[in-house]
Amino acid sequence: MKTRIIECVPNFSEGRDKAKIKEITDAIQAVEGVKLLDVDPGEATNRTVVTLVGEPEAVVEAAFQGIRRAAELIDMRSHHGAHPRMGATDVCPLIPVAGVSLQECAEMARKLAERIATELNIPTYCYEEAAFTPERRNLAVCRAGEYEALPQKMGDEKKGPDFGNRPFDEEVARTGATTVGARDFLIAVNYNLNTTSTRRANAIAFDVREKGRPMREGGKVTGKPMKDENGNPIMIPGTLKGTKAIGWFIDEYGIAQVSMNITDIATTPLHVAFDEVCKKANERGVRVTGTEIVGLVPKRTLIDAGKYFLRKQHRSVGIPDEEIIRIAVKSMGLDELKPFDPREKVIEYMIEDSDSKKLIDLTARGLAEETASESPAPGGGSISAYMGALGAALGTMVANLTAHKAAYDDRWEEFSDAAEKGQELMERLLHLVDEDTAAFNRIMDVFAMPKKTDAEKAARAEAMESATLYATEVPLHTMETAFEVFDLLRDMASNGNPASVTDAGVGTLAARAAVRGAFLNVKINASGLKDRVKADSLIARGAEIEEKAAKAEAEILNVVNSKI
Repeated sequence: MKTRIIECVPNFSEGRDKAKIKEITDAIQAVEGVKLLDVDPGEATNRTVVTLVGEPEAVVEAAFQGIRRAAELIDMRSHHGAHPRMGATDVCPLIPVAGVSLQECAEMARKLAERIATELNIPTYCYEEAAFTPERRNLAVCRAGEYEALPQKMGDEKKGPDFGNRPFDEEVARTGATTVGARDFLIAVNYNLNTTSTRRANAIAFDVREKGRPMREGGKVTGKPMKDENGNPIMIPGTLKGTKAIGWFIDEYGIAQVSMNITDIATTPLHVAFDEVCKKANERGVRVTGTEIVGLVPKRTLIDAGKYFLRKQHRSVGIPDEEIIRIAVKSMGLDELKPFDPREKVIEYMIEDSDSKKLIDLTARGLAEETASESPAPGGGSISAYMGALGAALGTMVANLTAHKAAYDDRWEEFSDAAEKGQELMERLLHLVDEDTAAFNRIMDVFAMPKKTDAEKAARAEAMESATLYATEVPLHTMETAFEVFDLLRDMASNGNPASVTDAGVGTLAARAAVRGAFLNVKINASGLKDRVKADSLIARGAEIEEKAAKAEAEILNVVNSKI
């Protein structure tokens, strides 16, 4: 199952009253499925920046509840602070982290904005990716004139909010207006230099940042800045789109840094920015000695970086995520100034539920002992999925060993691709290990439901049918996924390192066991379905896969035996 995570960073117009701030964050945390990562109040700005993450539906609901409470607690008529602001909740951006696109976040933002206006009667603008017009992509356009301009903007067809536009009234006077948007993740990163020169650090920053540097007369550093016919400075663009950067000296470390915000990580990923800063630094006789990430990053940022550097080495990228991240850390010197712990820097790791017990987190002995215990789960379905995962793991191993062998240097990418596919199949099957046990537990939960009244009996029967269908579909999914493993194993048996051909053979046996074992669970669970048409359809699909798996097993084992 694909992980879906978004981040939300609402800014509330209260940074001094700790009790009010806590009431707002308590409302956010009361929503199940969200994790509050940071609460940053500012005395001078009279503003608190809150960071929360989780599954999209939970995060959107938590944001709504925080906005509701802020509207109840904050009276904008008496608000003063150093930061621009327009409402009790000033801005509320949704940010994709994993398994969610920026466009999906934009749609969520628009729906949230409409709900805020409809249910809370707070006028709401949409900005950045959620904007309805190009001009309103810019937050400054939406917030022009700040809170004090709302009496003139409200009710105006062009300047009024996207939702909840009406003449200025007492309610708007109290809550102000809110802006809801969607933007990509912003990465704050510093590049450490082997120099103490702020001037040289600034020069490198101007080389790469999108804005670039002013064009000067005669092309000389000391030349007068050139301007266009409107009196605006003429700029020489930098090489990295979606970046802002400046050079500075850090007393704590005794070095100069290029400090950068990457505002468009899709256009300029972290590893691309790193390589470009290294290149421009080298051209100026300076070397990048390491990198410092400020705050958190999505897991994909480090995975993409690790794979990038592995490919530059002609190494397989079909290895565990932990190893890929380690390569990223070492390649960019993320641990130069202080230890870099992914568990404290990667958003997905930060929100993992450490209290939830997963079978796949057990040791090999632990899983065997848990299976052997008197508990009915894990049972055959989970073990079938695990057998499939082992089959995928063996195929991946052959691909990685082959990719790294000198005789296959000209084909390393082919086997790297195969290993990457194998890793993906293994992860899907490992997920099904716990999914099968969860399906069994769902049926057990139904038995605990009350059944005294007719209504309770009907609800119980409906829940049982739903749980039984789910318990039938999960092992069928295991069959389908395990069957995909045969393509990998066939390729490795036929084209991989001959010294590892028996590993491909054992993987084939494991994949076949996964298919056959999972089919047993499909049949026994389908027997409990009242919808016989659906049950027969699921069993027919399972029988088809089992027949194809038998043929695939025989074919691959013939290849294996011919090479022994």
